[in-house]
Amino acid sequence: MRVLVQPEPFDAAALTQGFGAGAGAVVTFTGLVRADDGLTALEIEHYPGMTERALSEHAQAAAERFGLIDVLVVHRHGRIAVGEPIMMVATAARHRRAAFDAADFLMDWLKSRAPFWKREIGAQGPRGWVAAKDEDEAALNRW
Repeated sequence: MRVLVQPEPFDAAALTQGFGAGAGAVVTFTGLVRADDGLTALEIEHYPGMTERALSEHAQAAAERFGLIDVLVVHRHGRIAVGEPIMMVATAARHRRAAFDAADFLMDWLKSRAPFWKREIGAQGPRGWVAAKDEDEAALNRW
């Protein structure tokens, strides 16, 4: 299991090289900063130490719940431009359903509960902090 919290961009292909050896299924998801409503970037803040610990605990919970062979969670912080990767989840399991469900479980938690604070940046500068959305809470509640 690996959890990475970093400011620099990541190479998903390099990170998953050899990932999940012996698994029957590997699922990866990479989230990108969307170009919504004139957005030019996101600025993401976190508390070092606390964030890594929370992500590690949740990744371990996913591994146990879904019987994962391996799990990888990568999340960036700092200023991230539109189109750049913001996060990645990779899960490896004996069977595809467990790998897909675990990835979905991790992504829902990252979107709603991971200790990151996101501020939108537009052409005129900072616009405000991103608030929780009802649909993200509903997605998390299914677990």
